[in-house]
Amino acid sequence: MRILYINHYAGSPLHGMEFRPYYLAREWVKAGHEVHIVAADYSHLRQHNPTLTAKYADQDIDGIRYTWCKTPRYEGNGVKRVVNIFRFLGRLLGLSGRYLRDWKPDVVIASSTYPLDTIPAAFIAGKTGARLVYEVHDLWPLTPVEVGGMIPKHPFIRLLQWAEDFGYKKADTVVSMLPCAKDYMLAHGMAPEKYVVIPNGVDVAEWQGPPEPLPGAHRMRLAELKTQKRFILGYAGGHGLANALDYLLQAASLIRQDPALADKLQVVLVGDGPDKAALVQQAQALGLDNVSFLPAIAKRAVPSFLAECDALYIGWRKLPIYRFGINPNKLFDYMMAARPVLHSVEAGNDMVAESGCGVSVAVEDPAAIADGIRRLLATTPNERGRMGAAGKQFVLAKHDYAVLARRFLQGLR
Repeated sequence: MRILYINHYAGSPLHGMEFRPYYLAREWVKAGHEVHIVAADYSHLRQHNPTLTAKYADQDIDGIRYTWCKTPRYEGNGVKRVVNIFRFLGRLLGLSGRYLRDWKPDVVIASSTYPLDTIPAAFIAGKTGARLVYEVHDLWPLTPVEVGGMIPKHPFIRLLQWAEDFGYKKADTVVSMLPCAKDYMLAHGMAPEKYVVIPNGVDVAEWQGPPEPLPGAHRMRLAELKTQKRFILGYAGGHGLANALDYLLQAASLIRQDPALADKLQVVLVGDGPDKAALVQQAQALGLDNVSFLPAIAKRAVPSFLAECDALYIGWRKLPIYRFGINPNKLFDYMMAARPVLHSVEAGNDMVAESGCGVSVAVEDPAAIADGIRRLLATTPNERGRMGAAGKQFVLAKHDYAVLARRFLQGLR
């Protein structure tokens, strides 16, 4: 089978996230299918963007044919990003002759975060007789309206809404990463039999070999904390507003004020991001000697860090958009590390509660997060081991990309 996968922001091990298209495509190639990925050459998500001297460039990565489309750079979510989107769509239409004549796909997947790529994808699918799949990451334009504060009547938002509805109606299959979005999609024109949930997952092979060791400074700090017999509550990832780390710091302050626990806990935050400087200042203002900030590490070294922690933290903001469900890659990494998870969440689903791999508490509530920390501190190593094992079993059964890739193609039938 020939699969054309259109994803504006698709990444790879050579370029950085987003990784989902690569992992699914690699599994399909292993199964004997041909996969072409079309992506923009510039994405704010990647660590390394390809350099193009022409409008297009082809690259083979692990048997997957990537076609990069030259687009302008942008920062933030302003006009330049919109220009980048429309340039990519124009480049994609410019490529359509290749797929109508030279390499006719059997399946066309429209998978960019925004829904506008459903239109050129439907054109290619219609001309070649291919099945059309609309893969939904986030609910656009609902996300920029509810989270970004955009006006629903803005012309760009109206265009996005038209394209989203078009995708639900035109696609043969709608693959949702959000587990609680079916009613919303039905209300926007999707037939119920089209709906398939394929969440994000993990590449199990990345966890089977020896992980990359931690940098020396990280190893020294963690060794020092273990010598002090500290309970290490770890976090690995972006230091941005959405990660609710400010509430974790406030919870750490509450623990520090408890004489019985003041010397037992150490929160260790590994990573970088736009709000890291502000978080460091907040920790200093609160006098938090029980919080350590360490630099970001390579993705392959993350398992080494997680293994050194006693428990791991993931938090969310209180946003209505999460009623449709959450699907965080970070949580799958935590589960694969077989460590208990402290989850500050209010969403349509909660995989920590579902799997029994940790403690779930309210969002944006330092007292609730502090209570969750106390509960974890009160557990025995054996109890924490059982929690961690439950999480790993859950993710292997439901979120292995080898499993998800098969389910994806089964959903097309």
